[in-house]
Parts: sequence; structure tokens; C-alpha cells
Amino acid sequence: MPRAFTMSLLLSFALAAGAQTSAPPRLQQSVTVTADRGLAGINDSATSLAVLNAQQLESPPALALDDRLHSVAGFQLFRRTSSWTANPTSQGLSLRGLGSTAASRTLVVSDQVPLADPFGGWVHWDEIPALAIQQVELLRGGASDLYGSSAIGGVVNIVPVVPREPQALHLAADASGATENSALTNLLLSTSNHRLAALAAGSGLTTGGYIPTAPAFRGTVDIPANATSESGRLEIRMPSALAKNFTAFLRGNVLNELRSNGTPDQTNATRLWRYATGADDTLAQTNLLLRVFGSRENYRQSFSSIAASRNSETLTRLQRSPLDELGFVAQATHVFAKNFTAALGLDMRDLRADDHETPITNNAPEATTNIASHQREIGGYADAIWQPHNWSISGSVRVDSFRTFNAQQTVAGSSTITPLPAIAELFAGPRTGVVRYLPHGFALTATAFRAFRGPTMNELYRTGQVGSQTTLPNNALLAERATGFEFGANLETRAARLRATYFWTEVNRPISTVLLSQTATTQTLQRQNLGQIRSRGLMLEAQSQPWHNLDASFGYQLAIATVMAFNTSFPNQTTLPGNWIPEVPRQSVTATMNYSAKTARVRIADFHLIASYQGQEFDDAANQYLLHPYARFDLSADRKLPHGLSLFAGAQNLLSRSIDAGRTPLLTLAAPRLVQAGLRYSFSR
Repeated sequence: MPRAFTMSLLLSFALAAGAQTSAPPRLQQSVTVTADRGLAGINDSATSLAVLNAQQLESPPALALDDRLHSVAGFQLFRRTSSWTANPTSQGLSLRGLGSTAASRTLVVSDQVPLADPFGGWVHWDEIPALAIQQVELLRGGASDLYGSSAIGGVVNIVPVVPREPQALHLAADASGATENSALTNLLLSTSNHRLAALAAGSGLTTGGYIPTAPAFRGTVDIPANATSESGRLEIRMPSALAKNFTAFLRGNVLNELRSNGTPDQTNATRLWRYATGADDTLAQTNLLLRVFGSRENYRQSFSSIAASRNSETLTRLQRSPLDELGFVAQATHVFAKNFTAALGLDMRDLRADDHETPITNNAPEATTNIASHQREIGGYADAIWQPHNWSISGSVRVDSFRTFNAQQTVAGSSTITPLPAIAELFAGPRTGVVRYLPHGFALTATAFRAFRGPTMNELYRTGQVGSQTTLPNNALLAERATGFEFGANLETRAARLRATYFWTEVNRPISTVLLSQTATTQTLQRQNLGQIRSRGLMLEAQSQPWHNLDASFGYQLAIATVMAFNTSFPNQTTLPGNWIPEVPRQSVTATMNYSAKTARVRIADFHLIASYQGQEFDDAANQYLLHPYARFDLSADRKLPHGLSLFAGAQNLLSRSIDAGRTPLLTLAAPRLVQAGLRYSFSR
């Protein structure tokens, strides 16, 4: 038994030793289901929304949040790897078959604050401690009309746990061990009185990882891609009892992680501090919201050159990218009549970043090149919804100013300052949605939108490397601009909820990586604006009502995602039209089943099965490198015990299928079977 597994189980029983004679179940809170920033508390049914509550998030065998969202059809990371081993720069998120690069074409937010990495646009899935997440909402379809940049494919809203009021004390904890010498611990403590409510949470993950390089290509430099991460959160909140309908809070969050990327010299590390403060108030028929947020990040990475035999490597580059962020969100919502509500909002996000790159030649560092830049997005929006009898009609519009400016390059030891191009773009993003409610639980929906995504500083200025691929930046990139529409039908019966959606999104000037040159052992690519891509397809979803302790769900996505036009400024793009968008399968399927085994008096255990299938896809814009289709099965079970305890166990990739993860151009594999077991504890008084 691995040492980490043993120590994790010992910690579990140590937590259990403090159990009281009785304890309520884990903290549960009721919220209104909506990912709509403008009309908080109103679910615009024209949007396609998937919601995973706390119970659904804890059921899958998983070491990170992205694995827990694996059950949602169409949810895909840039490559087929979990965040507990993948390089952070390959954790871009895709919905609606739009693909991603390092940066997501889907925005991730929490309590109105953007959570995508401010420098690179990728997602740190272990940033928020697991027990501090109440539920996750996935809104599919463009949402730049409210959220601005990056919400082309949709929005993932991570709803945080807040201190329960009134409650003297709540404690939740879990600890588990897993194969690959992995251990995971989570803790949450909240308390409140009539003057103050507070919450503290933390998570820790360590994994020995696995060797990602396929066995046929491994050499002596190939080692497991492993990770160690810690995250913590502290929140202080003024209870609503102090001032009726008014509450204010102060929150801090920290992430610290260290990763090995599969060879001794390729490593990266992130330290990310986030802070937020805000207030909510209700005055008659008006709701007011304010959030002020910021972050400080330091990301570093090392790169190497690997011999063709993969028996030696040479350090080639060191990078460090510090960043400071500051922003705010202000919003007012007013109910004008029983069936008409409108909102106005204004937000700003300001980033100041540096990219320090030090080439290494013959084990000796050369002069460091530094690029300093400033990026700012300011946007304002108006949103309204009218709900007459059997209809729901919504409309919104947002105007954004997206600027990258004051960018300059310097080289250590030289007094020369080289100014870099400034980028200033203005974008107007409207959206409209219509729902027609029909008898017998049937409804028809339609929505149309425009959306955009501004280039990240990572895409503009930082050189990246994955495997033998080196990707050059491009400081002349322009924002992606998308137009799309969706039509759908919903049916809700006593037995099940059904939804069918046809989607169509066209993106102009999409940012992709395009091959410039290659040798037998290396490839050089560059980030470029393509001409146009299009994703169109069908999504079918079904969720059964509980029946004899059994419920099930099904999701299917057909996404025909192709390059429609090339950019005439780049001759190497002329062969791309008609190609598949990288990392987007034509077909993906997910199915879940939950069964509670119990007798008339005793609940024995709950069982959870997740089955998924992804069709073939390509790992490059030229469609040279095929990733084969795969099927994966995840199985887990949990059993409640007295005194607030419960046991759980499960396995990811139960059949230990070999899953193609990437071709860079070397074949790398996704994680093999991961077996996990642990103990949960909950106590309240």
C-alpha cells in the first residue's frame, strides 16, 4: 500500500476520533438556480443550463474539480488529461464544440469574479477548496452580453459556500488516498453569531502521478508527471440579521502548486493570491450588488530540449510571469412590474504583467528578456426580461472596451526599450432569447447572440512548450468575434426531463496555433488569427426522476467543428479550410446512474456510475495527428455511518483503458485506472 494512501487513511480515522454522538449531514444550502449575472434569481429558460449540486460533485471518484464535471456532455479540456497531472497551460475549457488552446473560450466565474488565470486564460481547477464549493452551473452558449471577454462557448459559475446563519459551529472534513501514490484532504469550518459570520476552508493534494509518454516512446528522461498543491480560503461576513436585506463580506483565497511535467528539467509552479470584498442590498423592488476584487500571481516554468532517443535532455529556457489584477462589478436590478425586470451593470478588469524569459545555452543563462504590458477591459450592460402569460422574452446588450497598451520589451544589460504594438478594440454584444411554454410540460426556446474573446498576455508575449512543440507568441493578435444562435425544445414529465438543442456558432479571427516548421524531433508553431471557424451540432439531454431508488441521466453532443476560411496574411494557413478544429470530437456521450441500496430500515450504500465516450479528434490545426476514440467508466460507492461519518471508494477509468491524450508530436496518454478510498466527517451544533 503506498505511503501517501496509508497516511491519508490514518488522518481519516484521526478525524473520526473526535466524532460526537450525533451530527447532521454535510452542510447543504438552498440557492436559486441561475447563471445569469444580470437578473439574479431569475432563470432565463432560453439558455441551456446544467447544474451539479454538492452531492453530485462529491459522488464521482476524483482528485480535482474538472474530473467532477466529467459527467456533463460537451465539457472538454484542451487535452484529454485531468488537471491533477496536466500542465496548467493545457487546461483551457471548451463548451459547444468550440475548442480551446491554453486559453478558454468558456469563462469561469465565482460570485461574479472571473476565475480564469489572469495571465494565460487557463483554469486552476484546484484553486477553491473542494468543501467551499456549493454547486457548479454550466451555461452553454455565448454570454458576452453580460460577462464580456471569453464567454463565447458559455459560462461555468462556481457557487461558493458561505457561512450558514445562524449557526454556532459547522465542521466538515474528508481525507482519501488513491493509487499513483496520491492523497487528498479537505477541511471546512464555519461559525456565526449575531455580529459576525466566518468561514475557513483548505484542501491539499499530493500525487506521484504517472508517466504520460506512451510506453513505446519512453526513454530514461521520462518520469511521472506529479503535482503537489494546497489551497486555502478565509471569509468574514456581516450577518444579514444586523441590517435587514444588507450583507457585506471580505474574502481571501490562495493557491500554491508545484508540478513536474514528465521529465526532470520540465517543471512549473504557481502561487496565486485572490481577494474580494463586496456587498448586497435590497431596497424595495431594487437589488444592488458590488464586488471589488484583485489578485497577485507568480507563475514560473522551465523548458528543455530532449534527444531523439529520449535518454538525455538539456535545459533551454527559464520563465517567470508575475502579475497584478484589480477589478470591480457593480449592478442594479429593479422589478418594474410583476412580469418585467431589468438590470444595469458596469465592470472593469485591469491587469499589469511581466514576462521574464532567460535562454539557457550550454547550461549557462543568457541575458533575460522582459516584456511588461498593461491590459484593461471596461464594459457596461443592460439586461431585461418580460414574462407574460406562457412566454419569456429576454434581451441584453453590452459594450466593451478591450485594450492592451504600454507594452515594451527590454533586455538585461541593455538600455534599449522597444515599444510593442498597442491593441484597442470596441465590441458591442447583444443577445435575445424567447421561450414559449406549451401544455403538458412542453416548451420551445430560441436565442441568438454575439460574443468575443480578447487575446491573453500569454498568447501575445509568452513562448510556450509542450513536449517537442514550441509555440511562439504573436503581439499583433486581435480579439476573436463570434455570432451564434440556438433552438431548443424542453419536455418535463413525471418520469423525466428532456431537452434537445441545435447550436450554431461562427467565430471570426479565432486564435489558434499554426505549424511554421518541423524537424524529426521538434516542431515550431505560432499563435495566429485564423480566418474563420464554425461549430454546429446537436445536444440531447435526459434526466430521469427517481424511481425505486434509481435515477439516471444521458447526454449526447454532435459537434461539426471545422475551419471555414484562412487568414490571407499567413500563407501557411491556406491548407486549413475544411479541417477539424483541434481537440474537438464529432461525437461525445455521457451517461450516469445512481442507485441507493437499502432495506425497509437500513440504507446500505449509494452507488454511482459514469460512462463516457469521445470520438476521434485531432491534436493540431493541420489534422496530421489523430487521437483515437475512447470509452471510460467511473464507479464509486459511499456508505453513511453513525456520528456524522461516511465511507467512500471508487475508481476512475475502471477498465484502465489506454486513452490518447496528445500528440506533440510524441504520443502521450491520459491517466490509467485510479482507485480511491476515504472517509468523510460532518458535525454541526
